[in-house]
Amino acid sequence: MKTAEVQRPVHIGKVVRNALVFGHSHGATVSDSSILETVDRLFALLDGRGIRYLLVGGIALLKYVEGRNTEDIDLILAPSALGQLPEIEITGRSGAFVGGIFEGLQIDLLLTSDPFFETIVRRYGTTRSFVEREVPCATVEGLILLKLYALPSLYRQGNLVRVALYETDLLTLIHGYRPQLEPLFRELAPHVSGQDLSNLRRIVADLQEKIARFGEGF
Repeated sequence: MKTAEVQRPVHIGKVVRNALVFGHSHGATVSDSSILETVDRLFALLDGRGIRYLLVGGIALLKYVEGRNTEDIDLILAPSALGQLPEIEITGRSGAFVGGIFEGLQIDLLLTSDPFFETIVRRYGTTRSFVEREVPCATVEGLILLKLYALPSLYRQGNLVRVALYETDLLTLIHGYRPQLEPLFRELAPHVSGQDLSNLRRIVADLQEKIARFGEGF
């Protein structure tokens, strides 16, 4: 049985503000007093210009699980949308991954030039209600796929902090919603190597064992 979507209202601007203020971030220049307005202007631009996008990352995750902390906004959109958003200052680019700043706010963009990200937008998007507005948002299955897709690279980079964070995200999503995982592995297969897919299956099997142990209690 699936856990119901988190019923506590999620205010995107306040999530980002709290992460920046209480996390003492040095990466953003937006002031505490203007964060809410900045976030609202970003989504107003996206909607007003008819840009197709999907909210992913930590804020999307908060629609399904409690307790995630994040200070940036993660979006999937088409490469052509960058030309429609001159207000976003591009700070870095590596393939389909683009870093940007909007009025001092960190924005991480995943481009649909990567067929996997296009698949997520096309097949694993829905609309979720946030305090500010209705927002196109990844489904539980979409978020699981994105976490799995990112893990092999994080392991190769030796980024164990993010590995632990992503595996915890997977654990909470799988435990809370009991998604059918085999179709997700089939979706992922064309986009990762055979070895990576085998390793991801082992990771998920380990997470399922933890969930089973949790159900049995100490």
